[in-house]
Amino acid sequence: MKPIQTLFILGLSLFCFSTASAQYGNGYNNGYGNGYNRGGGMGMDRSMMAGQQQGTPSKPKEVPVEETAAKIVESMRPEVKLDDLQAIAITNVLADSLREQGILLKNESSSQEQKIEQIKALRESTDKKIGAFLNPDQVDKYKTFMESFKEVKKGKSKKKKDKDKEDSKELKEETDTKIKE
Repeated sequence: MKPIQTLFILGLSLFCFSTASAQYGNGYNNGYGNGYNRGGGMGMDRSMMAGQQQGTPSKPKEVPVEETAAKIVESMRPEVKLDDLQAIAITNVLADSLREQGILLKNESSSQEQKIEQIKALRESTDKKIGAFLNPDQVDKYKTFMESFKEVKKGKSKKKKDKDKEDSKELKEETDTKIKE
């Protein structure tokens, strides 16, 4: 009976020793402070975390203009009753317009007012080009579609602004409550 007790105690102490040594750096990525991705002393140190954040892009990935133009034309197609040839031509015109708009927006030498005027002129030019592909009945439907399209875009941006205002109010209220406590 005594050899079984001795063997059991020896096994238990060996198990405890290996677990304790793993925590203090004798294995498993040098113990405390490495691994487990917790940050701030437990996991990766701050210099490693800063390096990872620099590698990831801060801007969302840009959607290709062709894809955006195709989505607009697909939503326009049933309302304006476009045929296949018109849809292709209008998609190309919209893609060119969106590319040009992106260039105008990225131009840092222009003021905000100049950019707005340039975009308005571009929009008028695009509408004329698209109108050339449409028959008179479709032109009216196109104008109606574009008005509703602008309202939808305004509604989305207004909802986003309202949500941002609500979020900032909630944050301010939480901060005020914490300060009072």
